[in-house]
Amino acid sequence: MIPLQDTIPRRRSPFVTWIIIFINLLFFMVEITLPEPALERLIFYLGIVPARYTHPAWPSEGLSYWPFLTNMFLHGGWLHFIGNMWTLWIFGDNVEDRLGHVRYAIFYLVCGVAASLTHVAFNAHSTIPAIGASGAIAGVMGAYFVMFPQSRIITLIPVFFLPWLIEVPAVVFLGFWFLSQLFSGTFSIMAPAVGGGIAWWAHIGGFVVGAVIGPLVKRSARHYRRHYPDEWHPVRHLYRI
Repeated sequence: MIPLQDTIPRRRSPFVTWIIIFINLLFFMVEITLPEPALERLIFYLGIVPARYTHPAWPSEGLSYWPFLTNMFLHGGWLHFIGNMWTLWIFGDNVEDRLGHVRYAIFYLVCGVAASLTHVAFNAHSTIPAIGASGAIAGVMGAYFVMFPQSRIITLIPVFFLPWLIEVPAVVFLGFWFLSQLFSGTFSIMAPAVGGGIAWWAHIGGFVVGAVIGPLVKRSARHYRRHYPDEWHPVRHLYRI
């Protein structure tokens, strides 16, 4: 399922979401210009390597914790980058609208760090770098799941190479996504990958943290008045295909 848009209109411009996407784009442009050996070194030093923080044989001198931030601005290819930024674009604007610009920026980084810590906890002995914004974006999705249960997601489902558009309740779409991550993460513990893959537990950790702290740091109702009349409902003003 490919999400195309949601049905909750934003009240103001999502400046922080734009900035995050732009920073990710800058990092990615640097990545694709580097020769392979330099790119591998960059990913190794700026990505999350769990054994770096857990293995007693790993040198502790000069140990840096910056990768807990820098890893969320690196990506492993075009599909990885575009998929993450597209998902952030769909869900980030409404969460930013509800939290406010500054709180949203802090919230995003906290979710990213929490996702990295979860990945380290469940892959303590891994020497494979983990990179990507999906842990932080999972936090945004978790907050969206809790704060906008009335929303619907316009979703593209390819059926025999034909586009099929359906309207899925956000709680169903995001709930199914989370359960798929949880199932895959549990399976990864029983059959760990040896050559990398998807950091399922980073997604799970980010989503849970976002769902928990998002509602706690949202702006009060008096600072977040509805931009539209009460009788206006986004689902009623939607072409259903």
